[in-house]
Amino acid sequence: MKTKEMVYAALFAALIAVLGMIPPIPLGFIPVPITLQTLGVMLAGGFLGKKTGAISLILFIVLVALGLPILSGGYGGLAPLLGPTAGYIFSWPIAAFCIGWGAEKIWPSLKTWKLIAVNVVFGVILVNLIGAPVMSLITNTPIWAGLTGSLVFLPGDLIKAVLAAVVIVQARAVSPVEEKVLGA
Repeated sequence: MKTKEMVYAALFAALIAVLGMIPPIPLGFIPVPITLQTLGVMLAGGFLGKKTGAISLILFIVLVALGLPILSGGYGGLAPLLGPTAGYIFSWPIAAFCIGWGAEKIWPSLKTWKLIAVNVVFGVILVNLIGAPVMSLITNTPIWAGLTGSLVFLPGDLIKAVLAAVVIVQARAVSPVEEKVLGA
């Protein structure tokens, strides 16, 4: 891994930590709050590409496990990684990798709508398909109840998918993906 990639991974882990400073919106019927950190997951995958994007999220999770209070609401340590939020948090590196893979595939003909589609499939649907069943298993509730409860995340996640796509398309020229895919 090049120094530049390590710096980008660290910067995006820090960006996701900063997004965690924005207070979460707790919901009374589901133990997982609404946060802005999934916006950072989409940005990391789409801007950095599959490898560096996934590494940035792995670094973020390691920092959480070490006890840094960088999850939304000031949480850190092993408790969030073993509780109802575990499936969502552990889905983030997978989502960043998949978003990065999709972004790299469409990069030569990059359009905002294509990146929105990649973000929706991998940053919204995939995260919820991993997070909700794990939450259900941990809270001992039916999986369908968890999946149904996670529908509350869709409006905000769709907005984040659009916002991330717009930012990435605007910052395309300085993305490491541009250099990697097009040899710029």
